[in-house]
Amino acid sequence: MTRLCVMDVDSTLITAEVIELIAERAGTREEVAAVTESAMRGEIDFSESLRQRVATLAGVPDTVFADVIAEVEFTPGVPELVDGLHAAGWEVALVSGGFVEVVATLAERLGITRFRANSLEVADGVLTGRTQGPVIDRAAKEAALREFAAELACPLEDTVAIGDGANDLAMMSASGLGIAWHAKPIVQAQADVAINGARLDEALPIILG
Repeated sequence: MTRLCVMDVDSTLITAEVIELIAERAGTREEVAAVTESAMRGEIDFSESLRQRVATLAGVPDTVFADVIAEVEFTPGVPELVDGLHAAGWEVALVSGGFVEVVATLAERLGITRFRANSLEVADGVLTGRTQGPVIDRAAKEAALREFAAELACPLEDTVAIGDGANDLAMMSASGLGIAWHAKPIVQAQADVAINGARLDEALPIILG
């Protein structure tokens, strides 16, 4: 029987917020970081926060994706967690409010084939300051978990969701086990388990029981 672990990406799978790394190139990092923090605490709607933040990225060359991929680092313990889950017969998926242009490469490095993320619109080699396609917000993250579980014929009680921000709460609630990783207070309070250690593979014995 297949079981499923769905992970958030920014500040969970990786140590950084990708949108802030892109904003650094646009000169808007402080502004973007403040909006990100407010959204992760659940103070403002994620979709609106994404629109505000992405608008500041207009004009950044699309070479930024390769730059950011070279810069991001996996959270300590992530490769070991994913390898351990795969070895135990689990499927691992990524669901991100970040950007597929980066998430796809991270997934490939970890041997993960299922992922969902936002897409940044590019025209004439530069970011337009808009996303394209559906926004991956709190509701879309939950929908992705349910969709992946259905594809795998995996009961929801056999799913695990790991995240850090308020936009992860719906998928964590829908899953059989919701794990908060160095999460905002609202998330720690609602998660089944909160981990604030040094390595994400501390979750492995909790997940595998």
